[in-house]
Amino acid sequence: MCNCGNKRSQYNQENNVSSGQIKTSTITSKQYTNSIFEYVGKTALTVVGNITGRRYRFNRPGDLQSIDSRDAAGMLAVPVLRRK
Repeated sequence: MCNCGNKRSQYNQENNVSSGQIKTSTITSKQYTNSIFEYVGKTALTVVGNITGRRYRFNRPGDLQSIDSRDAAGMLAVPVLRRK
């Protein structure tokens, strides 16, 4: 037979949480502002953000893209991208 109910009550007792109470934590949300990057290479370029995993496509030299601020540090390491 399943012993799930006993495990749940044991967990609640260990963490001082009764069935009517829920522990909450305050999560602060940061506003991430985007940065503009310019492509100075000779052909097209697709770059994947190292934090968000988002793909950024630069179709031609001089293209501008709005880059998530979490990915901006990684984009600075790409020699053909410049922050505007």
